[in-house]
Amino acid sequence: MKVRERIEELELKILSAYAAKSHDAVRDREETLCDFRTAFQRDRDRIIHSKSFRRLKHKTQVYISPGDHYRMRMTHSLEVAQISRTIARGLMLNEDLTEAIAVGHDVGHTPFGHAGEYALRELIGHYNHNEQSLRVVEYLERGGQGLNLTVEVRDGILNHTGDNKPFTLEGNIVRSGDRIAYLCHDYDDGIRAGMLKPENLPSCVSKVLGTNPSSMITVMVSDIITESEGKNEIIMSSRVKAAMSEFREFMFKKIYHSAELEPDRKKAKYVVSKLFEYYITNPGSLPPEFLEREEQWGLQTVVVDYIAGLTDLYAIKQFEKLFIPATWGMSR
Repeated sequence: MKVRERIEELELKILSAYAAKSHDAVRDREETLCDFRTAFQRDRDRIIHSKSFRRLKHKTQVYISPGDHYRMRMTHSLEVAQISRTIARGLMLNEDLTEAIAVGHDVGHTPFGHAGEYALRELIGHYNHNEQSLRVVEYLERGGQGLNLTVEVRDGILNHTGDNKPFTLEGNIVRSGDRIAYLCHDYDDGIRAGMLKPENLPSCVSKVLGTNPSSMITVMVSDIITESEGKNEIIMSSRVKAAMSEFREFMFKKIYHSAELEPDRKKAKYVVSKLFEYYITNPGSLPPEFLEREEQWGLQTVVVDYIAGLTDLYAIKQFEKLFIPATWGMSR
């Protein structure tokens, strides 16, 4: 018996009846099965080894060009994976599927976080990072071949945010894990930046969730496990859910929409807008692999694909190269 077959057999024995099983995973293009890894383990590995995942280390979470200890989009994804796997393990659901969705959910995020996302949305009328993440794994990775991920992973990536929910419980775990992660670690970074103090928290939040990120994560994770155990849905108690909603409103007011970060958000949107205008007008300046896709996808989509894939640092570098005069040496 192959290692993969042994793992698949073990899943059938120990996982919840509501768990997604690796043996049942579906791909659009059939492949020879791996001897050692299940379909979901293989998906996780493909995402982690992808260029789009590596670029997340230089993509903003909240703070643009932050110090060493602030979260970036990659560390956010890893924290989502850790939180989500803990929940999946507690509910005897498929940890590998959960992890694959978690590490892939933001691979389509723009430079400069949501500021970049909003800039592209204003420019073209419709842009959502979850849809771009799906596009990245389906069409853009591997030189345009895509990663051929399972339907279960792609559905979880697409529906980790927005109006539609994933069809697997594992996908719904990531949907909750994503929110828990960004609220708690952005709160932690807000304290580090001097924008927040624990005593600023609304009383209902501090009473239910606590005042430090670790306790907050523990309360919300344990509540989901307790409330969802034995059920075909991922839910929270009304008390913790209300505290989490209040916490989210607080974070939007004090951090995400704060006046202190608005100047950087405007600068970031300006950089994205100017790069978009430039490449729409000068498509020949795009890398060859993007130009090759223009006939299939159209110029606007190709330009969006290119800009969305840029890291913060590279976007700034390109902006300086295109719009800032060179600084010449002063020696004569």
